[in-house]
This record gives sequence, structure tokens and C-alpha cells, in this order.
Amino acid sequence: MSEPLALLTVLVTLVAGLWAWRRYQYPSFWLVLGFPLTAISVRASWRRVALGCGLTKKRQRWWFTLTPGAVASTGLVKVRRRFQRVAVDTKPFMWLPLPTRYGWRVTLWTLEGQIPGDYAEAAERLAHSWGVHAVRVSSDKPGRVRLATTMRDPLVKVDQLPPSPDLLKVTVGRLETGKPWVIDFRTVPHWLNAGATQSGKSNLANALIVGLAPQPVALVGFDLKGGVEFTPYGARLSALATSRVESVDLLSDLVGLMIDRMGLCRQAAARNIWQLPPAIRPVPVVVLVDELAELYLMADKSEKDEIAKASTALLRVAQLGRAFGIYLFCCGQRIGSDLGPGVTALRAQCSGRICHRVNDPETATMTLGDLDPAALASARAIAAETPGVAIVASSDGQWYRARSFYVSEQTAEHAARTHAHLTPPWDEITAHVPQSINA
Repeated sequence: MSEPLALLTVLVTLVAGLWAWRRYQYPSFWLVLGFPLTAISVRASWRRVALGCGLTKKRQRWWFTLTPGAVASTGLVKVRRRFQRVAVDTKPFMWLPLPTRYGWRVTLWTLEGQIPGDYAEAAERLAHSWGVHAVRVSSDKPGRVRLATTMRDPLVKVDQLPPSPDLLKVTVGRLETGKPWVIDFRTVPHWLNAGATQSGKSNLANALIVGLAPQPVALVGFDLKGGVEFTPYGARLSALATSRVESVDLLSDLVGLMIDRMGLCRQAAARNIWQLPPAIRPVPVVVLVDELAELYLMADKSEKDEIAKASTALLRVAQLGRAFGIYLFCCGQRIGSDLGPGVTALRAQCSGRICHRVNDPETATMTLGDLDPAALASARAIAAETPGVAIVASSDGQWYRARSFYVSEQTAEHAARTHAHLTPPWDEITAHVPQSINA
């Protein structure tokens, strides 16, 4: 074999090996080869990138020249001094980049007069400059900004729904950082989930049912779509309301249940049910509400009292339910202030926010508007071709793009039937608690 042909063979083999390594063992490829090259490139290009993105500051520096009579920085005055003051573009100091699962992160020292918002506004320009999928900005201390980049979108393909061994905790998808998207009712008790038809809103509810079905909890459904969404899961539901009239009665039961549990905790000198002894601790209740707007829509004045009762009862559950083991997950296609003050008050009690693709900007504003303007812009940019993608307000105070695992109706129905024996009867749940904790 001739020398050029042998060299070509070695080169082709090397390229094929690198391609196979990157294709089938991307984590090790990224850590061993991809990240070091990327880190060198980022450090080498930081001055140009910072200048192009408007993150530099003009500072006066002494400049030494060997040419007498050189032109000063202004271009107007000739000087004869060898040392002169010139304006220099100074870049923020960058620490060494560190690898992450889907990209890298780096800490910057901000310059005088800069705030994290300046870097957030330049995030898209930074992403294009470095050729990465996205750049997220955060700050854990004054004068420091952390840039977290993702080289490729981790939400293009998500895995199957994993089991949820912890009580009231369900892994429903993946965050854009590559970390699992976890809904933990013990940490964030009440959630507001908005999304248009085919946006992934119902799929998320299916994921919750599959995750909660094997757990020792009671599931209560409010299906204001006539029962077509939650009726197939009736085997695992302790109670189900399919109209506003039934909803008022069921909400009254929840308020009574909450009052009974207040008395039980008071007798035991406990602040919440989790401080009670396991022998007398009541079962946690997760309330799933679909088509939230139907509780507040009024066709004529005769429905005013009914709407007021439902709104007041639901708000009381949201305000006081956490301590007594009652948690809310409210879903709706449209959530606007035009539905009345009851929706606005309920929204204030739901610290967990999820916004899928929506048809009207007001729903996105109602769901995310009080968090971060950038989150609102990202929610409006969700494409119809990406069902399940949503903007999520996390328990750490940040917001993320996320995507839920696909869970079909058949999978959720199977989970409901399989774990039907764990369904506590509603009559037993709402039975009056004993007057003494020793009873």
C-alpha cells in the first residue's frame, strides 16, 4: 500500500472513530475532547465577544509609545510624551469555564455600573457569538454573574416517565439544563398550569396521575369538561366533580375536611399534619382541576351565587390547605383577569407556575407576568410543533424551559386500574375526626 493511501486510510479511520465516539458516547467525548477545545475557544474569543455584545467599559490607561509625536486616542491632538492616557475597552474578568452535562458554565466579575440584567439582555447575542443553543444568566452574589450554556437542546427528545418513590413527588419531564423536572407538592403545594389545546397540558396531568397512583395519597378530580378527561381514571379517584354544581358540593367537603384537620392538629399541638404521629396522620389529598375557567364563567346573574361559593371555597383551600395535606394542581386553557378577582386571588396562592403554548398573551401574562419578563417572552415563543414544552417556575426561584414525558391516556388508565386498591373512599376521608387524638 502506498504511503498517501495509508495516510488517507488512517485519516478516514480517525474521523470515523471520532464520529462514532461522539454519536454513541457523547458524555465522555464531550468531557475528554469537546469541552477542552470549547473552553480554549471561549477564553480566546471573550474580548471580541464582550465588545460585540456591549459588555465592555471604557477605562483610562497609561499607554507607552516609542514614537514621539504619536497621535493620541482622540485622533486630534499630537503629543510628544512617551506615556499618555488613552481610553481602552475593558472586558469583564472571566473565570475558567466548567463542563456540564449539556454544555458549560462560567462565572464573570461584572464591571462598574453593570447588573445581571445587562447580561440577560445580551444572552441571545452571546449564544449566537459562541454558536451554542442557549445562554442562561443567573447571579448568586453581588458583582458575580454566571453564564450557563447548552450546546444542544436537551428537550428535543425526552425519556420515559421514571417511577416516583418519594411521597408527593413526581418526575414529570426534563429541564433545559438536563436535570429532571420534578413536581414536589411538599415543597411547592399549589400549581397553576396553563396551555392551549394540544400544547401538552393534559399530558402533564396524565404524568401526575401515573406518578401519584402508586403512592398512598387520595386523588380528587374536578373535570369541568363534563368528565371526559378524568372519568377514565375514576378507579383511582376518591371523588370526581363534572359540573359546577357538583364542584360546589365537593369543594364544601374539602373545606370541611380542612377544618377537621385543623382541629386534629390543634389537639396534638402540631403546626401541620406532618408533625402528627403516623398512626393518626390523615392521608394527603391532591386536587386536580381541569378547565379552571369554567368555575368562573357566568352565563346569567342566576349563576352569580354559585360562582361566588365555588371561588371562595377554592381560594380557602389554596390559602390554608398546605398545612393540612391538601394540594392543588389547577389547569386551564385560558386564565385571565376578566374571569374575576377570584382567579387573581387564586393565582397569588399558586407559587408553582407552568405555562405551555397559549393562544392569547393575557394567559401567559397572568401565569408568568409577575415572575420575569424574559420568562414571558420565552412562553410566547413556544412553537406548536413542540408539544409538552413549557416555562416552569422552579422552587429555587428561577424559571426554566422544560418538557414533560409523553404519557398516553392508555398508560394513565392502566396505572389507575392497577393501583385502584390504593384509592381511599371519599366517605372515609371526610368522616369526622375523633375528638381526642387518643381515640
